[in-house]
Amino acid sequence: MYDGPLGTRNHTGDERVALTFDDGPSPEWTPRVLDMLREQGVKATFCLIGAYAEAYPELVADIAREGHTLCNHSWFHEFDLGRWSEEQVRANLQRTNDAIVKAAPGAEVGYFRHPGGQWTDRAIAVAADLGMESLHWTVDPSDWDTRKTAAQIRDHVLDRSAPGAIVLLHDGASNQEDMCGALASVLAEFTRRGYVYSAL
Repeated sequence: MYDGPLGTRNHTGDERVALTFDDGPSPEWTPRVLDMLREQGVKATFCLIGAYAEAYPELVADIAREGHTLCNHSWFHEFDLGRWSEEQVRANLQRTNDAIVKAAPGAEVGYFRHPGGQWTDRAIAVAADLGMESLHWTVDPSDWDTRKTAAQIRDHVLDRSAPGAIVLLHDGASNQEDMCGALASVLAEFTRRGYVYSAL
């Protein structure tokens, strides 16, 4: 059904498109992203770093309260997580889920996204055992790269997006001003194209 790395999910499975935001929550940028999504009536998926969820629980609560989907993005963006022992992977993902659910009681964490997309069968299996589907992407504009302008991010997303796409963006990392500049244009163009959004 999916043809992302190692069988991970890399499209929505229907005509809808999905916006996903990694590496938050960020006290500076997550509220801005939430405001932009709210203005357009868009639901998205937020792939949360456990340490940041613990540090900024009110932002996790805001994300959940506004109806967005929650995704586990590891405790502290450990790129090599999938090469750890099964017990270590499980502890990392469980700790992250615990921080998210503590911030948003009753919330479901239905997805896991491996840092850097460096998937391994072990990480995917542990995530599945914890009730999470492994979530990859279709479109990656590398919006975290400070050399990328808002126009470059916008053009990459618009050129490569089609119905079913999962778009990777970042509300935490290092280039959010340009990402936010691109996001307004992306939302406007997606609306013009008649895209319907999926929160996965």
